[in-house]
Amino acid sequence: MRKPKVAVITGASAGVGRATALEFARRGVDVAMIARDAEALEHAAADVRAHGVRALPIALDVSAAGALDDAAARVEATLGPIDVWINNAMVTAFAPLSSMSEDEFRRITDVTYLGFVWGTMAALKRMTPRNRGVIVQVGSALAYRSIPLQSAYCGAKHAIRGFTDSLRCELHHARSRIHLTMVQMPALNTPQFDWARNAMPHAPRPVAPIYEPEVAARAIWWAATHRRRELWVGMSSVKAIVANAIAPGLLDAYLGRNGYQAQQDATLPNDGRAGNLWEPVSALHRVHGRFESEAKRTSASFWVDAHRGVLLGAALALGACIARGVRRRA
Repeated sequence: MRKPKVAVITGASAGVGRATALEFARRGVDVAMIARDAEALEHAAADVRAHGVRALPIALDVSAAGALDDAAARVEATLGPIDVWINNAMVTAFAPLSSMSEDEFRRITDVTYLGFVWGTMAALKRMTPRNRGVIVQVGSALAYRSIPLQSAYCGAKHAIRGFTDSLRCELHHARSRIHLTMVQMPALNTPQFDWARNAMPHAPRPVAPIYEPEVAARAIWWAATHRRRELWVGMSSVKAIVANAIAPGLLDAYLGRNGYQAQQDATLPNDGRAGNLWEPVSALHRVHGRFESEAKRTSASFWVDAHRGVLLGAALALGACIARGVRRRA
């Protein structure tokens, strides 16, 4: 695939989105960065420009009707044709369904699911006439295996996968050269655990093992530059997805017993913060969360997945050599 020149990233002011903007900038790609907090976006854009590329910060709410279409038009007028569109923006709440209001559930769905739909529509509107481009949906192992306390977020990730599969079929029908891919992420060390709406006794935390956002960013870059239908990042994602396909009932029972405790940091009480569902939380927009001491900086399973063609070829070559040796001895 051709090297992208212009990329759009939603949720780009912090966490995976910000790490991805920096990853693309390091590779010489101009980046349009979308998020709600204008000040945080300006700081993130300055970091991107330090790599010698152009950055276009656009402050908006991805759930707002027409906002992403307007943003896409601005990106193409300023930076040029969009080569890669990365849907990443999300919000969540750590709460049992019984503790959530209808408005809270709808808000998470609007941002985390419909934000992806509106972004995809905006990207396709520009890419279809050119018959090229890549759309990356930043997913999660939770798109296959839901966990307690995040029903709205898990539902949104499942919905993104269903939407993406349907659209992929439509692109095949149209014989489109636009590539649509989804990257299923493991638990990541991002600030979402410091600013998400929380109804638990203790502060939320990701379910271990945890990976740094740079692992996710490298996977997104790889997905944007290779024609892979889907990419699973981290052995924990692989295990969760495969185990759910084999024994979902056992996982239901296991997570019912352990899923509440695994998502709480016993060392930190709930600070009562309102969370970022409706408004961004200032001063916390950074790449990393507070779990540096636990987070892995590499993923062996991602490396294997990304290089499986080479590894298969090497295995076949080794097998052929062994077979020749056996025949000679015979």
